[in-house]
Amino acid sequence: MKSIDVIEGELALCEAEIPSVGPNDILIKVKSTAINRADLMQKKGLYPPPPGASEILGLECSGIVDLVGEKVTSRKVGDEVCALLAGGGYAEYVACPEFQAIPKPTNLNWEEASSLPEVYATCWLNLFMEGKLSNNNKVLFHAGASGIGTAGIQLCNAFKCESFVTVGTKEKIQFCKNLGASEGAVRGEKMFDEVRDWVSDGFDLILDPVGANYFEENLKVLGLEGRLIIIGLMGGLESKINLGHLMMKRQRIIGSTIRARSEELKKIVMRDLHEKVWPFIESNEIQPIIHEVFSMSEVERAHQVMEDNENIGKIVLTLV
Repeated sequence: MKSIDVIEGELALCEAEIPSVGPNDILIKVKSTAINRADLMQKKGLYPPPPGASEILGLECSGIVDLVGEKVTSRKVGDEVCALLAGGGYAEYVACPEFQAIPKPTNLNWEEASSLPEVYATCWLNLFMEGKLSNNNKVLFHAGASGIGTAGIQLCNAFKCESFVTVGTKEKIQFCKNLGASEGAVRGEKMFDEVRDWVSDGFDLILDPVGANYFEENLKVLGLEGRLIIIGLMGGLESKINLGHLMMKRQRIIGSTIRARSEELKKIVMRDLHEKVWPFIESNEIQPIIHEVFSMSEVERAHQVMEDNENIGKIVLTLV
């Protein structure tokens, strides 16, 4: 099969063996995959795959089930699915546990479907399972025009919460407000001055892929019993913390990734997405936000678009 491999820090189209399938696994003939910032980190040698996972990049895909393991009960050959992966999506075939693949929404094409699993699984895990999001909560998304940000805004709309964003440009603010965010600020030194004025008693939840650079200011705008969920470290690893502030406001700081979590937790997340989020997608209340679709041969250009923060929503690779 064709796959995209990392060779001396560059991406190259290569030949690889079709993955083997365990008793509880399925083999998917990939139609489309999508790019995530974790792929860029792995390419640089900064984010190795979990033990036993494919070394090939790619954390999600859409495609057709080509083979099933002997103990598989939920999927059959010919099913159209989209899947959450620990790796391997940048290839013509990928294997994954059966419950990490769920039916492709019938109203979406392959490219749209491939843009869903990683961002919606990440949002569901962190907003609802870790963050205990409930009606009328106020949520701040840093990198609000990213795949996760645009998914999170729409989930807040669907579940009756209010969302706010910080982004890189005024254009991105307007896009996020059109999508349903109440307010937005452009990234910069005075950004938190604006953010602080939006919610007088502080945010209930902040979803942050930046980390150290925003940490102290995040705690200042986080409300009583607010939850700060850190899902990335684009702004550094280390920061100071005011423990008195943390204790007085009974705030919670949660660090979270989904890639290395257990198969059992991923099964729960994907089941919840299928039952609770897919109906919003199939009714077009929640829509995939795709910045651009690239072919496999254009993968380096696709990565550069994400490196340069040009994208609004997801960047997709098609194998069709």
